[in-house]
Amino acid sequence: MSYMIFKNRVDAGKLLANKLVHFKNQPGLLVLGLPRGGVPVASEIARELQAQLDVLIVRKLGHPQWPELAIGAIATGDICIFNHYTLQSAALNDAQLNAIIDREKNELNRREKLYRGNKPPLAIEGNTIILVDDGLATGATMAAAIKALRQKKPKQIIAAIPVSSVDALRRIQELADEVICLQVPAEFSAVGCWYHEFTQTTDDEVRALLG
Repeated sequence: MSYMIFKNRVDAGKLLANKLVHFKNQPGLLVLGLPRGGVPVASEIARELQAQLDVLIVRKLGHPQWPELAIGAIATGDICIFNHYTLQSAALNDAQLNAIIDREKNELNRREKLYRGNKPPLAIEGNTIILVDDGLATGATMAAAIKALRQKKPKQIIAAIPVSSVDALRRIQELADEVICLQVPAEFSAVGCWYHEFTQTTDDEVRALLG
């Protein structure tokens, strides 16, 4: 089976928006991007659906030897979840784990101030939320985001991603009300493998898109 390679995150967002067109002009519709890479994808979806755009700050807890491998994730609202298989393989003591969590909490707080300034986040309660990332490897970050959103009592949460591993998709299908995913390769490797252009999204780009 052949799979598409996205040109970039904007291209992926436009393609995802085509699968979400039935939400267009729905009252109370919010599109939330996971920073940083999910925000350009979410921006295109919000534009196409004529919905409000915001950001949900979530930080991956990286494996000390392989930072791209998530041992868990944290999100605004003191949410912390773990990928127990990778956490066990990391063999961290409490002090090492707490140091990773504290470091990512500091970065989470920095980004909240940087991206929002003094603006409060958009109201979640009673609204339909489309939660967007540029791809799922383990699903830990998206899972933390969904758990954080549930505390704010949305009407429903739709997870929208261009590409996902099989395991991550199953994980998110158990948590979200609906999942829209363009492709689920049997051999996944990494999110960046499914993009021709996958440069790191900068803080300034996120601020510009949110502005």
